[in-house]
Amino acid sequence: MGRWRPPAAHSTALVTRAGHARLKAELDELWRVRRPEVVTALAAAAAEGDRSENAEYSYRKKQLGEIDRRVRYLSKRLQALRVVDSAPTDRSAVFFGARVELENLASGELSRYRIVGPDETDARQGWISIDSPLARALLKKRSGDELEAQLPGGRTSFAIIDVAYDDAPGDA
Repeated sequence: MGRWRPPAAHSTALVTRAGHARLKAELDELWRVRRPEVVTALAAAAAEGDRSENAEYSYRKKQLGEIDRRVRYLSKRLQALRVVDSAPTDRSAVFFGARVELENLASGELSRYRIVGPDETDARQGWISIDSPLARALLKKRSGDELEAQLPGGRTSFAIIDVAYDDAPGDA
């Protein structure tokens, strides 16, 4: 049996202005700061002699490969992304950039989420990808609507309590 896997589904190429700036800053940090540091350390490790038993050399080669892989990804991804920096005309419905307050109908628990691009999700802040099952179920719904979403824990019912947008949607 082969190791072939079907290609992953392409993620939505939307990002907020702040998310785009963070990705550009990460690319700049990797290219101008971290990569030169690792190259210098790699050269020093290579100068120590036998590379076959040199753990520092092996570690630095691996680290350089990881940095180069991320730089390639970010370089391609930043070109493909579309920055969304304006709120939709219909601010009462859920679209990209919306901040949504939900009530779990089974438990009564309240949750707050912000729908962002797949490159800027952050569970601690409640930022969910527009490609996530919950965000897909929320799209185009309005305050007061009820919905069901297939989540990892099973099918869950929610009621939308509030839909809001930042005054400057590109801001965090």
